[in-house]
Amino acid sequence: MTKVNRQQVVGEALALLDEVGLDAFSTRRLALRLGVEQPTLYWHFKRKEDLLTSMAEAALEPLGALELPAPGANWQEWFMENYRSFRRTLLEHRDGARLHAGTFPSAEGLDRLLRKFAFLVEAGIPEHDAQMAMLAASRFTVGSALEEQSVTSIGPRSDAPTIDHVAAFEAGLRLLVDGLDRRR
Repeated sequence: MTKVNRQQVVGEALALLDEVGLDAFSTRRLALRLGVEQPTLYWHFKRKEDLLTSMAEAALEPLGALELPAPGANWQEWFMENYRSFRRTLLEHRDGARLHAGTFPSAEGLDRLLRKFAFLVEAGIPEHDAQMAMLAASRFTVGSALEEQSVTSIGPRSDAPTIDHVAAFEAGLRLLVDGLDRRR
């Protein structure tokens, strides 16, 4: 019998997600891919939802490797690049935005988030506005990536105008930053 560890399960789960998408993803398929019996997966994850949460966390690991903003850095440039990085990370995996939607940050992720809030407050943005701006930008980014991945998976409609997803995202992000700057 093949032995697997938690990290292997998550890695193969993300690879399977990239191949088949979230709708076709199953623990049965994952077990087959790993060469183990399905109950083996439940040794590492009590429920499928726990596996999906671990997959979402693993998919976002590249964001945790990015440097936090330096004191005195340009808050607008940092804000824009922070959400560009988030978007790129969501788009790295098929259905990455759907996988991430509804999750909450880990303890480490929450600490990073609080440090980002503090940076914006130190830049002169009222605390509540900093929190709401980051929440709005986060949701905008997930929604933007979700829409882009949906079009990619089903293909464009022949009667719909072509959308430049990058340009649309940049325009929306700029509107958020401009609005936040007025509140400063």
